[in-house]
Amino acid sequence: MDKDVSAGSTTSTSVLGHLALGLTLLAFGLGQTRAIDGVVAATSLPLALYLGGGTLFLAGLLALRTGDTSTGTAFAGFGAFWFIWAISSGDLVSANAAGLFVLLWALLAFSLTLGAGGAGRLFQAAYGLFTVALLLIAIALFGESTVLFKVAGWIAAVAGLASWYGATAALAHWPTAVPRRLLPRRAADRGVTATG
Repeated sequence: MDKDVSAGSTTSTSVLGHLALGLTLLAFGLGQTRAIDGVVAATSLPLALYLGGGTLFLAGLLALRTGDTSTGTAFAGFGAFWFIWAISSGDLVSANAAGLFVLLWALLAFSLTLGAGGAGRLFQAAYGLFTVALLLIAIALFGESTVLFKVAGWIAAVAGLASWYGATAALAHWPTAVPRRLLPRRAADRGVTATG
């Protein structure tokens, strides 16, 4: 491909990647919670492999090609996680080995959260929630806690909704910031002055 031909705009790559991340996290999270009868985390394996793994990794490569290193690294990293999780799910490993695997990916997610400041608060929140979900899953694996698996599932689902909404808002030109009238007023805005 000629270097003068763009592989896609950073914005369209970001939208595609955040949609892929959001839908994968939502499916995975709802599976972890078992809130829907017959839906478990393994139900999301095909989605995790092709959408979370393949599409997200490709979006990461496209973002890196356009020079967006933060988003590109996040998408490629998360894509690699989903791909590895999908193809290795069901392998016979100890709970501690699985916990270590998830804990290492939680460290990567934490790094990506810190580097996502330029992506916007909504996406940074999605990355941060995903980090917390992975951390709780690792702890649940080490301690064999089904309650923590469910809590992690709900957090992952909320992270998925945040990523999905942010990408959909970019497509539909919806707001992503809370209107000023809904935010609590600061003391200076209420005419309160500091004394003393």
